[in-house]
Amino acid sequence: MEFGLFVQGYVPRSRQEADPEAEHHALIEETEYVIQADRSGFKYAWASEHHFLEEYSHLSANDVFLGYLAHATERIHLGSGIFNPLPQVNHPVKVAEKVAMLDHLSSGRFEFGSGRGAGSHEILGFLPGVTDMNHTKEIWEETIAEFPKMWLQDEYQGFTGKHWSLPPRKVLPKPYGAAHPAMWYAAGSPSSYAMAGGKGLGVLGFSVQKVSDMEWVLDSYKNAVKEAEPVGGFVNDNVMVTSTAICAETHAKAVEIAVGGGLNYLQSLLFRYHDTFPRPEGIPEWPELLPEYTEEIIELLIAEELMICGDPDEVFRQCKRWEQAGADQLSFGLPIGIGREDTLNTIKLIGEHVIPKIDTDPVHRTTRFRQAARG
Repeated sequence: MEFGLFVQGYVPRSRQEADPEAEHHALIEETEYVIQADRSGFKYAWASEHHFLEEYSHLSANDVFLGYLAHATERIHLGSGIFNPLPQVNHPVKVAEKVAMLDHLSSGRFEFGSGRGAGSHEILGFLPGVTDMNHTKEIWEETIAEFPKMWLQDEYQGFTGKHWSLPPRKVLPKPYGAAHPAMWYAAGSPSSYAMAGGKGLGVLGFSVQKVSDMEWVLDSYKNAVKEAEPVGGFVNDNVMVTSTAICAETHAKAVEIAVGGGLNYLQSLLFRYHDTFPRPEGIPEWPELLPEYTEEIIELLIAEELMICGDPDEVFRQCKRWEQAGADQLSFGLPIGIGREDTLNTIKLIGEHVIPKIDTDPVHRTTRFRQAARG
């Protein structure tokens, strides 16, 4: 199992009230986390694209963010988690151009994740009047198979569809090397896993809540990917799942950090904006918040395998459970409300004590798929 980091420009109101430059500091700190993850042996870093989601995610121009990191890092693969290719948000040709450019700037380290937006608040900003949020699925499906053609055809043959069109044109630059970056889909519901597998796409699994949820979801994906008709130049047989992670020198210290992190607020914001995600029982409607997390709640979340938290040995065992369940990549959503030093310490400790024991392959999984496609 490989390891990643996921950042999204989290700027909670409490931080804004305490610091007039909170937004700036949050964005710059998140570049530091990715740079440290690169040094600590993480293989992937994913940057979100969200719009209008105050507090929850201020990372809207993630192509610019990733361009900076392409120069500031050496080995880590940089991924769009996501680029939104709906033409009402980003014209597909512009998305293809950004992917290829980032592939060059990173010398082949770019990962292309796509998706359809976070929920009604974001989607209706670009598609006003839409009453069924599943309408975006039709637009995405019309678009996704065109990207490999734009990258691999000398002159793109052009496209005429229901939602966008383009006459034949040379789409430049082409990706770095003879194949294109690995393609992924951000799955907001379990049913999306099989759909992505059938198209030969890797899954960015933002919907899996706990380890026990992984097994049947993974089965649906792995069964579908065996019979994939890939939209790209190769099958990216890959499932990434996300989890909260706090690692400290002792269990007591890790729990103390978690209790002080305001994790209930981030979770409340998640369900405020991701209203297309399945809503677990007991999640209140915004602006009502989840109760503040006490030490007892943190211990319960750890026991129920809903978060990774503890000293390095405990975190290793918790990560090992994800590997045993079949995850190809475990990505940690950071930051989550805890301070800069504690976040950097989590990355360093996991890089020193956990990753070397689990991820023993020096080559990225997606690099192997891409090299095979190049022959």
